[in-house]
Amino acid sequence: MALNVGRILTSYDEEGRVIIGGDKVMTNVSQLRSGNHQRLIWATDDAPAEIDGDDDPAERNMDIELPARGSVFQVLELVPGKDAYMHRTDTIDYAICMSGECVMVADDGDEINMKAGDIMVQRGTWQGWANRSDKSCQIAFILIGAKEPKHHLHPLD
Repeated sequence: MALNVGRILTSYDEEGRVIIGGDKVMTNVSQLRSGNHQRLIWATDDAPAEIDGDDDPAERNMDIELPARGSVFQVLELVPGKDAYMHRTDTIDYAICMSGECVMVADDGDEINMKAGDIMVQRGTWQGWANRSDKSCQIAFILIGAKEPKHHLHPLD
């Protein structure tokens, strides 16, 4: 697996000065129910987020759900040849294609291609991510809890 992600963490010392620490390669790879792999970089439970403390939320076991007022920062490796796993979350998702290419599939079959450097703002819609190439695709997602949209249909309705 090519999913090699480093994380640098800043904090404060006891005198209130900034310290830079936690410079490490993340080793917390997990497989999502979609069959793709993720590294959880950070997660919060509420907004505004708590920024004090020594706990590392990246050690959590998470799939695609997050606390209603929370956030998640994760990097996914979309497996080559993997079909789209259709899902929806009550979140605003900032998706940044870091390497490779992928396809975002909407519930009505519409598709949009993404390549390295492309960014998508996804607002709680039904979607799936497919990698139709023979190379890995790395995509970063920042998910922020949001209200359920007023107008959405479940694809099975």
